[in-house]
Amino acid sequence: MSLLDMTTPGNAGWIDHAGPDQSAAKAFYAEVLGWSITDMPMQDGSSYSAVAIGETAIGGFSPVPAEQGGWTIYFTVPDVDASVTEASSRGATVVTPPGDVPGVGRMATLTDPQGARFALITYESMMA
Repeated sequence: MSLLDMTTPGNAGWIDHAGPDQSAAKAFYAEVLGWSITDMPMQDGSSYSAVAIGETAIGGFSPVPAEQGGWTIYFTVPDVDASVTEASSRGATVVTPPGDVPGVGRMATLTDPQGARFALITYESMMA
């Protein structure tokens, strides 16, 4: 079995944790799962704590605190705007509308008709 590239449409190519105490969450997952967690500078001057297994980045920890902890799965799509329109027409609710994140890509956050939160992303490398 081979791993899919994070830019493969349909792949759950990234996970992101948000919660009230990111330092505690990072320590917990580093110990429980053996993750390597490294702060990466972002183009806007902030930093993002990325998770890697070996040399492969798989997700990270949001720098923005959230009241309750949770994970968001980012599904790769070729066109975020078109996918948000399609998801909305099928009963999804837009939580965060499509927007660009410099150095990353275009993304949106939704809930499916059953209330599960997920995100859609088109990476900058796909927008050539």
